Parts: sequence; structure tokens; C-alpha cells
Amino acid sequence: MRLKLFRTTNGDDFTEGKLFVDDVQECYTVEDTDRLLELFPQEKVYGKTAIPKGIYPITITYSNRFKKDLISINDVPDFTGVRIHSGNSSKDTEGCIIVGLVNTQDDDDWVGQSRLAYSKLHTKIKNALDKEEKVTIEIV
Repeated sequence: MRLKLFRTTNGDDFTEGKLFVDDVQECYTVEDTDRLLELFPQEKVYGKTAIPKGIYPITITYSNRFKKDLISINDVPDFTGVRIHSGNSSKDTEGCIIVGLVNTQDDDDWVGQSRLAYSKLHTKIKNALDKEEKVTIEIV
């Protein structure tokens, strides 16, 4: 299974995007601001920077913080504990990706119906992993 995140809007404090699963749009995303770490690694600000563009393996692991299994984005340079999870804005993340089914504007740092979006995505990824499929996310 291949996830692909197209970042569409980069604000001062947030980045919005669209997440596709095997070339079909799954949901909208909101993250911390993209500081172009692949070009300027010294620009990382703890808890306020989106992960660098690239391709990363996905697993599902237990989160001590959230006390449940969550989607994990692995092998991200200079980041630990990167997840995809529910929330509504970049204020709900510290470098993770927030998903939602609704985004009323392209520049408002907000997604809605996040728990439903997350549940659907989690189920798809878990099913793929249970079948021993490789799951990756490409961030462009």
C-alpha cells in the first residue's frame, strides 16, 4: 500500500495537504509548517516543524501518549514518535500529521471529521499490514 501526501498550502504556522491511498484521495491533512528541512536542516523547530519530504515506512505501534495503537511514520531524520492521528489543527500536533474528511478552505489550518478519517485510514493500513504488505508514505 502506498500513501502519498501532497502538501498544498504552507502558512506561517501550518501546512495543509491531501492524502492519497493507492492514487485515490483519502482525506485532507494539516501539519506544522514545512520548513523545507530537506534543503535547510538547521531550520527545524521542535514541535513546530513538519517532517521532511521523502518516503517513509508505515507501521502501527502502541502510543504511550495516546494509550492506543496508532499509525507510525518511521525512519524520519531528526524526529522521533512521528504519527498520523486525529485532531483539527496544527495546534494539535508536534510534528505529526493530522487527518480529516472536511477542509472548508485551503488556508485555514483546520480539518474536520478527523476521528472518522483516522478510523478509516487506520483500518486500511492495518488490513494491509495484516496481509504482510509493505506500507509507505511519500511526502511531496
